[in-house]
Amino acid sequence: FQANEVDDFRDSTPGKIIHEARLNYLSLNNQIPFGSYYGTIDATLLYIILAGEYLKSTDDFETVKKLLSNIEAAERWIYGYGDADGDGYVEYLPVSERGLQTQGWKDSGDSVSFKSGELARPPVAFVEVQGYLYQAYHSLVYIYERLGKRERIPIILEKAKTLRHNFNRDFWLEDEEYFALALDGNKRKVDSISSNPGQCLFTSIVDDDKVDPVVKRLLSPELFSGWGVRTLSSYMKRYNPFSYHNGSVWPHDNSIIIMGLLKHGYTLEAKKISSALLEAMKKFDDRRLPELFSGLSKEEANGDIVEYPASCSPQLWSIGTLFTINRALNF
Repeated sequence: FQANEVDDFRDSTPGKIIHEARLNYLSLNNQIPFGSYYGTIDATLLYIILAGEYLKSTDDFETVKKLLSNIEAAERWIYGYGDADGDGYVEYLPVSERGLQTQGWKDSGDSVSFKSGELARPPVAFVEVQGYLYQAYHSLVYIYERLGKRERIPIILEKAKTLRHNFNRDFWLEDEEYFALALDGNKRKVDSISSNPGQCLFTSIVDDDKVDPVVKRLLSPELFSGWGVRTLSSYMKRYNPFSYHNGSVWPHDNSIIIMGLLKHGYTLEAKKISSALLEAMKKFDDRRLPELFSGLSKEEANGDIVEYPASCSPQLWSIGTLFTINRALNF
């Protein structure tokens, strides 16, 4: 599941972690690239983070030692293919004509837009991906320290320090007191108000003076539907509560936001979102949190919840949300 070659058809580059694997007729016959498809920029960073968290939780040195060459390949990917223009940010630039044109967890073709509705042109640096990058740097430091590979640690720490400084300068929307969704190919701030910056709270990349404004915006009516935090503000041009990524509520997205709130001491806010998700779960026939659901507010739906027709249920990362909810409600 880690690429070792350049394959434009699959958006594959050495060191990159897979995005998805579909076992269907078209992919198995290479008519579409999704049999083994690498078109995302977050999975490689999350792989490094996961390795670090696994080591912290288990002290299983032997397994992490076996994975060391993979971790190092992922690190090399960051500095090369992940940051092709050398500005310190990880961006996506689609190559495959049959692949995804938006390559983050919000992978809809229209999910990266300016407030005006204009679509951002790649290469695009998602805001939350830079948070993953910051956390991945610190995970690498932890792994290398524990495994006695200390020679690279000062370099990585300096990269992390520079990233945090530049991030809080380049992504911050002064007039909105909130972070941009992304930077586009011309380094313009994609000024839509979205849920993505909420995930940055969990990765600790946000400067202390910016945490409170971000939290307040996340819990404001334009983002918080009463059932959870919407993917996109209801004030944005492309807002659609029935869309895949432009106004719907994703439980996994909310779970990362909840963990960030807890990390920064916003316990009441974490409980508010957790309780909303738990209440939402009870509204579904199978009593499960689905992949996503409509971003209509409680008032708009007369206290009910509106399902997203093509939502997967069960969905693994939505199931994982329950562990976060449990932690928040018992914090």
